[in-house]
Amino acid sequence: MAKNVISDETIEYVGILAKLELSGEEKEQAKADMANMLDYIDRLNELDTAGVEPMSHVFPVHNVFREDMVENGDDRENLLANAPEQGGGCYKVPKTVE
Repeated sequence: MAKNVISDETIEYVGILAKLELSGEEKEQAKADMANMLDYIDRLNELDTAGVEPMSHVFPVHNVFREDMVENGDDRENLLANAPEQGGGCYKVPKTVE
């Protein structure tokens, strides 16, 4: 038997928030499912987590930093070679905002 009891009002409210239209049978099933979830959370809260270091990821995540070095340099001539129009060393495009 579930320790946590979900009221009809709570199910109605959750249904409104989730924009769900639940039948009477679906509401009863949702109440039972929510109660079971809360019971499981209560069981998890009983665990002794003293000395357990909190973590943000299941696997260790490390940032890999490298020097910010330019490898391809300034190749403006080749980049603009296929431009339909160019001006001032840049691509020229039609005006989009008036």
